[in-house]
Amino acid sequence: MPLPLKGEDFPLFPKLRPLDLRWVSGPDGRSYLTLRDPLRLARQTLLIPADLAPLLGLMDGSRDIPTLCAAFTLRTGLPLSVTRVQALVAQLERALLLEGPRFQAAWQEALEGYRRAPYRPPAMAGTVYPPDPEALERLFRRAWEGAGGDSPPTLPLRGILSPHIDYQRGLPVYAKTWGVARPALQDVETVVVLGTDHQGRPGGLTLTRQHYATPWGVLPTDATMVDALAEVLTPDAAFAQELHHAGEHSIELAVVWLHYALGGRSVPLLPVLCGPLSPSPAEERRLEAFITTLQALLRGKRWVVVAAGDLAHVGPAFGDTLPYDLLGKARLKEADLALLDLVARGDAEGFLRTLQEEQDRRKVCGLSCIYLALRLLGKGVQGHLVDYAQCPADERGTSVVSIAGLLWRARPPGDGGSMV
Repeated sequence: MPLPLKGEDFPLFPKLRPLDLRWVSGPDGRSYLTLRDPLRLARQTLLIPADLAPLLGLMDGSRDIPTLCAAFTLRTGLPLSVTRVQALVAQLERALLLEGPRFQAAWQEALEGYRRAPYRPPAMAGTVYPPDPEALERLFRRAWEGAGGDSPPTLPLRGILSPHIDYQRGLPVYAKTWGVARPALQDVETVVVLGTDHQGRPGGLTLTRQHYATPWGVLPTDATMVDALAEVLTPDAAFAQELHHAGEHSIELAVVWLHYALGGRSVPLLPVLCGPLSPSPAEERRLEAFITTLQALLRGKRWVVVAAGDLAHVGPAFGDTLPYDLLGKARLKEADLALLDLVARGDAEGFLRTLQEEQDRRKVCGLSCIYLALRLLGKGVQGHLVDYAQCPADERGTSVVSIAGLLWRARPPGDGGSMV
């Protein structure tokens, strides 16, 4: 159990955990920053007044409370009392939003519970999609019928780029993508699912032995593959952030559609959460060893890789100064389609280089899982862009998340590999 908080017992050098931060308007008309815990260890969502929000960026564990007050005043020009900062730090500590012994105890307790369970339960059921299998099937069937569809791939399906945005905004792209892929999935034996780890450490590839459940049943995780890959990564590194699997939505939202497209058939999975890419040579060697080992494990099997990643996150909601108007959205689409052409060609290095050269100003949160999928597939693939959309990310429509559905198939001899 978490250690009790007694009186003014809080960290002297507070460090904020990675959290989901969003601006909202309060009932008093003022702006507040909501602090949501993606691990769901915190039992409440905190609202921080806008005038205190800059203080959170200073809580990196390097400053004590008096220094935080001084740094805040230097940055904003506003006075801030030690008493007010102490009260906020104590509130964050009680809510398990700071690094420290209380958080670590809660983490360990939750991890043990996650591992003891017979499977990973659907974390998004009841919020993003109906938990009832019949209701969910009706929702998907209507979306599928309304999406229209292209012809399925004529050559063996090798991979799927699927969104991981919520179904409320991304449902048409999900439906069209998985609808086109469905006929080619009927003989698949293994599915590698690479999902964005929104809270992952740089270079982190996080495995789990837990099975993934959907409202239609349980898709088993291939423990043999997990164990082999854990030896390559080292078990400590492979499972250090395993608890992220419990609440991370990226893999789950793709797996639910996968299970539906399989007609409820059970197929072994390899679920891997991908943190931000690390530029270090050591991490590149580790990634190369991971890919080489995974390719060897898949040899002789009928397998498909799913990259569960969204594209751009742009506009004021994501820290950009200027809103995205019609012209900005048109330019974004042009840039996204050029990037997707590289993805279709299987050009992993071109994809990565493009985003590095523009310093990832589009904030592509699917970067790591798409890149890893491309490395796994190699250049012998050709991509088919099924659908593309820009989803609103604020009330004014000036911020967007762009998403796409793309299928990779084996490239015909002599084909250049661009999108078709």
